[in-house]
Amino acid sequence: MDTKIQVEIYGQTYSIRAGADSEYIRNIARYVDIKMREIASGTPTVDSMKIAVLAALNITDEFFQLKRQKQDADKEVERRTEQLNHILDSV
Repeated sequence: MDTKIQVEIYGQTYSIRAGADSEYIRNIARYVDIKMREIASGTPTVDSMKIAVLAALNITDEFFQLKRQKQDADKEVERRTEQLNHILDSV
């Protein structure tokens, strides 16, 4: 069931309709707000659109780094599993 909740991001209120847990949506909005405020504090621009784009780039960078780390971890697990299977096969 879709839930409609209100969140505030960088001084703007948004009505969001989502099937997810409302607290989860609030946490996501809070994270975006924090990222935008971090960028705004270190950037001379006051254009909220530019701040939003920079926040999106930073969040996407974080996501890609975590995705790469997971892929690397998955490859390592696969490699170790193959080693263990080889050891077990030789017993």
